[in-house]
Amino acid sequence: MGGWRGRGTLAWCALLAILVLGAAGCGVQEHPNEQRPSPSTRVSVIVTDSGVSIEPTRVGVGPEPTTQLPQNRAAKQPRLRASRPLDVVMVAANLTNRDSELVVRGPGTEKSMEDLFANSNNSLETSLRPGTYRISAAGLPRAKPAFLTVGSYRASSQNDVLLP
Repeated sequence: MGGWRGRGTLAWCALLAILVLGAAGCGVQEHPNEQRPSPSTRVSVIVTDSGVSIEPTRVGVGPEPTTQLPQNRAAKQPRLRASRPLDVVMVAANLTNRDSELVVRGPGTEKSMEDLFANSNNSLETSLRPGTYRISAAGLPRAKPAFLTVGSYRASSQNDVLLP
């Protein structure tokens, strides 16, 4: 009879040891994630015979409420800690009767959108560092250039849900 009681106590001790070890393994662990990059900023470009116009003329200078989804407008956008170029999508419309080329010149950068056909549109995706950029239309000598200012502010999209 004493042997049976010893086995029951041993089983209870083994079960208690398993529970204690299991609970000890479920401690708090932190896995810091990298902040999510901000979605690309959109800039509208219109090319006419008299000039190039852009909207907005300044990007990366603070939180951009137009990039936040409606359900997140009240949520504060956390600032990215890293110094990164700003991803910009330039959507250009050529309202002239001549094919053109959109040229973006700035601090150490020259990018171009070669296929900007007459009465058509196209887009240029690029990364821009802080500075002032001159946006002109090659092939249209009377078209005055526009200027785009890119600031150093970058917001994380950490609080934006439903982003692709």
